[in-house]
Amino acid sequence: MLYQLHELQRAFLRPLSGWAEATSQLYTNPYSPLSYTPMSRRVAAALDLTHRLGKTYEKPAWNIDLVDTPSGPMRVEIESIETKPFCHLLRFRKHVDKSQRVGGKPGPLKNPGPQVLLVAPMSGHHATLLRDTVIALLSDHDVYITDWVDARMVPLVEGPFHLDDYVFYIQDFLKALGPETAVISVCQPTVPVLGAVSLLATQADPCQPKAMVMMGGPIDTREGPTSVNDLAKDHLMTWFERNMIYSVPQRYPGYLRRVYPGFLQYAGFVAMNPGRHANSHYDYFQHLLAGDDEGAEAHRRFYDEYNAVLDLAGEFYLDTIRIVFQEHALPCGHWKVGGQLVRPQDIKRTALFTIEGELDDISGPGQTRAAHKLCSGIPESKKQDFEVPGAGHYGIFSGRRWRNVVAPRITQFIKKHVGSEPKPS
Repeated sequence: MLYQLHELQRAFLRPLSGWAEATSQLYTNPYSPLSYTPMSRRVAAALDLTHRLGKTYEKPAWNIDLVDTPSGPMRVEIESIETKPFCHLLRFRKHVDKSQRVGGKPGPLKNPGPQVLLVAPMSGHHATLLRDTVIALLSDHDVYITDWVDARMVPLVEGPFHLDDYVFYIQDFLKALGPETAVISVCQPTVPVLGAVSLLATQADPCQPKAMVMMGGPIDTREGPTSVNDLAKDHLMTWFERNMIYSVPQRYPGYLRRVYPGFLQYAGFVAMNPGRHANSHYDYFQHLLAGDDEGAEAHRRFYDEYNAVLDLAGEFYLDTIRIVFQEHALPCGHWKVGGQLVRPQDIKRTALFTIEGELDDISGPGQTRAAHKLCSGIPESKKQDFEVPGAGHYGIFSGRRWRNVVAPRITQFIKKHVGSEPKPS
């Protein structure tokens, strides 16, 4: 019933949010007499904040049309390479900008840079959360990304989606891209990506990636435990099944699918730092009062992304809690995918780069670095680790530290171990 009650609440707030948005314009439009009253700016700010707190946030657009590269500005076209029920593999294909082209027909670059599969987290937010990550990588790389589908939009006839299926998806994508590939996993997918690459190595598959970059992920949650880890350890699986898993309401294509709802995940995100979010909304109110359009727009951009959440397949969420956070199956050496044991020690051809944030409160320092011990077959010359000073969880893949400190190191690492020869376009 919780999902239905949430939908009822949204149905109530939707007209209130629309009314607040429309009414706020009466206090800001220069043609409206109300905009000249003494309290007009304060009333407009309060109504605008009410609108944003009550509105429904849809999946944001990528809004990546132009990117700067060493060869000059490039146009970006997003195309779907492969479609699966729970994920679309997208490519950000770069084209020479018209203003930079001298004669010739328009078309994609012949050498867009080393090929990168960016595996976005399937942990509540859409893949667009990695927009900043993509933009920085596009400068020097040919970027592909996993765009996960909201589980409530997947019809029940498509079947379940387990953690094993996640691993199989990554394997399929790596095989589609070929061996001249670097795979980058951000947060949650570090575990299934390591599982996928391990199985490819065990099978001596020629499509093993040349490089693997793991960023802020729960490889071994016994290291640097956080409040996220404590929640998983302090409750039995029956508690998670009873309190976190609900059926999709009838109005969605995934009707009756058992999911971990996005609104519950969002509540968990906010509960981790309630004071920070309250202060952020207060600051937004003050920006509106002061007429600080730049500060207000920065707030809108962040929360348009942060508030847009998706449902996760219930079986995938429960598998992750049990295998990753409770049993520690990967570091303990007894994780099986499709009946086959995952053996990271079999990886020998893939270079490994782990990146952690010094102040990460989601995947604590040491959790990702644990991959080095597990991947004992990789030569030390192909291993690298970096702890980003002063960075929290989001700072390692978004923002100033990401652009100026982390991204250049990743580019250097990939060029060293993958090279610059791409797969033909």
